Amino acid sequence: MADLTSIEQGQAVARRVSRPFPLGVRNSVPGVEAAPGTANVSVYAPGLTGVDVYFEKAPGDWSSAPLRGSVAGIHHGRVNGLTYGSRYGFWPAGKELPGQPGSFQLLLDPYGRGIDEVQHPDGVPLFFSVHVDPSFDWGTAHQPHVPWRDTVIYEAHVRGQTMLHPDIPEELRGTYAGMGHPVMVNYFKELGITAVELLPVHFHADEAHLRELNLTNYWGYNTLGFFAPHAAYATKAAQAAGPKAVQDEVKTMIKSLHEAGLEVILDVVYNHTAEGTKDQPALSWRGLGDNQYYRHDGEGRYLDTTGCGNTLDFSQPRVIQMTLDSLRHWVQDYQVDGFRFDLAPALCRGADGRFDPRHPFLVAVAADPVLHGTKLIAEPWDIGPDGWQTGNFPPGWAEWNDRYRDTARDFWLRDRAALDAGGTGSSVARIAGSLAGSADLFARSGRTALSSVNMVTAHDGFTLADLTSYELKHNEANGEDNRDGSSENRSYNHGLEGPTENRDIAARRAQSARNIMATLVMSLGVPMITAGDELGRTQQGNNNSYCQDSPLTWLNWDPDENGRRMLETTRTLLRLRREFLASQPYRFPADAQEASLLWFDEFGQPMALDRWEDPNSRVVQLLVGSHNGMLRGLLVLNGSQNDIEITLPDARALEGSGAALNEGHAYELLLSTAGDEQSDTGKRLRGGEKDLLPANSVSLYRA
Repeated sequence: MADLTSIEQGQAVARRVSRPFPLGVRNSVPGVEAAPGTANVSVYAPGLTGVDVYFEKAPGDWSSAPLRGSVAGIHHGRVNGLTYGSRYGFWPAGKELPGQPGSFQLLLDPYGRGIDEVQHPDGVPLFFSVHVDPSFDWGTAHQPHVPWRDTVIYEAHVRGQTMLHPDIPEELRGTYAGMGHPVMVNYFKELGITAVELLPVHFHADEAHLRELNLTNYWGYNTLGFFAPHAAYATKAAQAAGPKAVQDEVKTMIKSLHEAGLEVILDVVYNHTAEGTKDQPALSWRGLGDNQYYRHDGEGRYLDTTGCGNTLDFSQPRVIQMTLDSLRHWVQDYQVDGFRFDLAPALCRGADGRFDPRHPFLVAVAADPVLHGTKLIAEPWDIGPDGWQTGNFPPGWAEWNDRYRDTARDFWLRDRAALDAGGTGSSVARIAGSLAGSADLFARSGRTALSSVNMVTAHDGFTLADLTSYELKHNEANGEDNRDGSSENRSYNHGLEGPTENRDIAARRAQSARNIMATLVMSLGVPMITAGDELGRTQQGNNNSYCQDSPLTWLNWDPDENGRRMLETTRTLLRLRREFLASQPYRFPADAQEASLLWFDEFGQPMALDRWEDPNSRVVQLLVGSHNGMLRGLLVLNGSQNDIEITLPDARALEGSGAALNEGHAYELLLSTAGDEQSDTGKRLRGGEKDLLPANSVSLYRA
């Protein structure tokens, strides 16, 4: 009996002790009796022999407790008084404190769900982790699960999207609440996008050199908390109420977007942290275990494949675990629908530093039941060895397609500049490959065109309007003497740099922009539109606006005539895309047996090999659809300087293809990007009849 009593006593003690997992601060963990006012605290700190946690029981009332448990670099303990709302941080056991707790930088919890930022008297901010209650009432809202083939991504910045919107209450502008406001939700729905991809909303910090210039890291690619939302994007009321209110505002935004059927994709930065170079202060990971969290060379220096001073080491199991836990956190607690991974190859480099398409991180993501069905998008390049990996990620991943971007810019802008100068442009072969979703690029990894996120612009680089207005970058406002940003933009200013009152130049610029938008929306694959491109937004030639939190980067909701035409065109294109896909079998275009792409020259004849490679042949007709679809679409590109009389493909041209035209072999003009062609929309022509295709334009027909 005594032995049984001892066993029972031992079991009772075990139920009251701490656990190393899950990492972070939890009021309850499996196998441990919950006790009011106590929390299980666990941190991976392999660089420390002991860890103390300092926490604020009440404003200004700081206490500490040692984490007595230790296993494989994880320090853990049960802490009394660390309750919801408490600020806290870690400190090496036995190391002298540099001041009173709250007056200096403690080491942040890598798993902290909230971060509080306060200004130190010397002007350097201090950051504290916050224990946050995760509860939230989602009601009946649920993730929309939009199929990839129907997805249209809209890349936006929480702050810049609504800062200048006149119909959103002033106190909500530039906030999560503003992004989820009915005015903005209705705009997204009327535009026709299906997913909002938000620039980083993980808690991030400003670099020291930006603070010295009175600038901020507007884009947010400088993460300090992988589990915490960025508080500065919340309303003033939520910020004043604390991290729980900030969290709830983020979740309310996502709930509002989900209720409208819109997905939320987060741009995430797991490749480096805000701790910067090795000589900068330890904020979290560096102080907890520098050698394990970050990549180093043989001399102990940081290996930097990100260009940001450090690179997290994804050959380390705990770094992979932290990333997976973060992803699950945002999917489970915030109901996020997908992620775009910044500099994704940095997450897939092994101990030898080489990119591995079967890297343990990629395998773990593929096998994770929580992440199954989540949209995963790679930015498939970094600055390390073999840094460009477009097309090489495994099944289950989509990728930003830089080849698509460059090809579209070349065909519509760089080639036009050459033609205007009396030279020649490229043939239609490359742009045809882009229209087909770059299928060849993704086939080698066993994927289809639906793995191609087609994009011509993004947050970095010129806006669409600026691509047509500037050939040189104008980044002087960034404080780096215009040295920053790419000097290779594949842009064309149409004869004059920057703003112009010349109506002819303005009209040609606007038409080029419409050509690019039409090409983007109507290509196979997944289109991504950068916020404001549909309104003709300009950044005045700044192609690296990462530090510009100002009207330069905020959307202007009072567009000019060309901007209004662009908005109308974009809405129409997205509606036509949606209607076309709805008329096709569900497996279109992923199943090659369901997708029919037929290519014709200006004479309505199947494209011959010599015409594919002829730079003087700048017209191509693409008849696309499915053998089992209800309709087909005919997309016609004229990249020449002249109006071209085209012959629409007839039944004879389709012989042997297995395709057939609709009854009466009629084509209906749905849209033209040409400046004065909208009055012709709706006209009907039979196969074999001729139509005049304006110079440098795109026409779209229903067949």
